[in-house]
Amino acid sequence: MSSQGILVTASKVATPFKSELLNTLSTPRFASRPPHLVGILATKKEDARTYAEFTKKACEQLGINYELRLVGEAREGMDGEGVGIEVEEAILEANEDPDVDGLMVYYPIYGGRQDQYLQSVLSPQKDVEGLNHQFLFNLYHNTRFINPSTLRPIPASHIAEALPSKGKPANDDIAPEGTVKSILPCTPLAIVKVLEHIGVYNKLLAYGDRARGKVITVINRSEVVGRPLAALLANDGARVISVDLDSIVEFSKRPSTEDDKRSLGQHHITTPLPDMTLAKALNISDVVISAVPVDSFKVPTKELKDGCICVNVAGEKNFEADVRERASIYVPSVGVMTITMLQRNLLRLCEYQDMIKEQSK
Repeated sequence: MSSQGILVTASKVATPFKSELLNTLSTPRFASRPPHLVGILATKKEDARTYAEFTKKACEQLGINYELRLVGEAREGMDGEGVGIEVEEAILEANEDPDVDGLMVYYPIYGGRQDQYLQSVLSPQKDVEGLNHQFLFNLYHNTRFINPSTLRPIPASHIAEALPSKGKPANDDIAPEGTVKSILPCTPLAIVKVLEHIGVYNKLLAYGDRARGKVITVINRSEVVGRPLAALLANDGARVISVDLDSIVEFSKRPSTEDDKRSLGQHHITTPLPDMTLAKALNISDVVISAVPVDSFKVPTKELKDGCICVNVAGEKNFEADVRERASIYVPSVGVMTITMLQRNLLRLCEYQDMIKEQSK
């Protein structure tokens, strides 16, 4: 009987990051006033409520003040501060509240464009989920460092202020003077950190190219997880096959040319793959990441490349029970890492807010 693949838990991956968070929270900056994170819940959906409870528990463990604000239909039947306003008003109110350091909204609420609109209503100075249009613009254009003073609700015509200087693309993990790291969506970031932990990223390669040579299939192209994750991985050099209900698309890194010496980063390109199927993608993939939010969907084990790495992102089990017979490493969930990255984003935003206040003096 062949040996089973290794089971890697998100809790194990999160341990060193939690230690870093605790060290930061013990500094004088947070000694008298711990960071204050507000979650806005506007739905009765059970998974959203469970996520809210999970967030609260994780924050309490680290000493972060967490407050749940209930709006709309969510005000019935759950502890929290009942806010007699609608979700957009609640977001705007929290944006202006100086006692709120970080803000998150439990999606989906309306779904589609309306939820995307709400993500952009949320101030980027407080967006711990990294879903504001400014952060997504930076992600998709491979802009890794920004001036913190640009983190404000601004017209898209002003977005160039956040971009790196011409001809000076980021080539290491250290922010150039006067800049900070752009905030990344917490779930895609959590997945990248898991892949770094298990060795998918090659640290011997240059920063921004450490996933080079890897073929990664991402199943689900949602605007919250699948699409930004595919872009992140492609920007780091991977060939990403993005599988959704109605199409399969390849995300890949744009070849470097002299024309790339401009203010925009060397971002990914997308190419339709009309002849590709899920089975073909699984056959050639070094890593398979699935985030399909339904119980009925299962990645067929028999189609997996022998020795591949499988990561389950959905709350449901997207892989068949025998996945470890084929996969060399299996990660059954990433929820703990998602919350840890959310908390990491919160502390970074607190730092950025301090820098903005200092710059405005």
